[in-house]
Amino acid sequence: QVQLVESGGGLVQPGGSLRLSCAASGYIFSINDMGWYRQAPGLQRELVAAITRGGSTNYGDSVKGRFTISRDNAKNTVYLQMNSLKPEDTAVYYCNAEGVRVSRASLPRAYWGQGTQVTVSS
Repeated sequence: QVQLVESGGGLVQPGGSLRLSCAASGYIFSINDMGWYRQAPGLQRELVAAITRGGSTNYGDSVKGRFTISRDNAKNTVYLQMNSLKPEDTAVYYCNAEGVRVSRASLPRAYWGQGTQVTVSS
């Protein structure tokens, strides 16, 4: 019963900062990639940022230079530091863990968090 639990969402003014956290719980043998996706009303879910187990990162074009993703492998936790927030960043942010194995022999699968609301508004 792997679960991903996000925290840190909320209301912030334009230009402000917010830090999201996502912890994977349950017995986990390994995780390949972790990342953040977001979805605004009427829009497709899009990649915000992703990070491999080795620390390589990938960012969506709209957040590059403003957001920073990091992870703590020992804690199975991924973070998203969001700076210079814009109203366009308003969305539900979802944590993702990909290539999750619960044992050495298990098949990898993906897990999603429940989402956390981020609202950027005056």
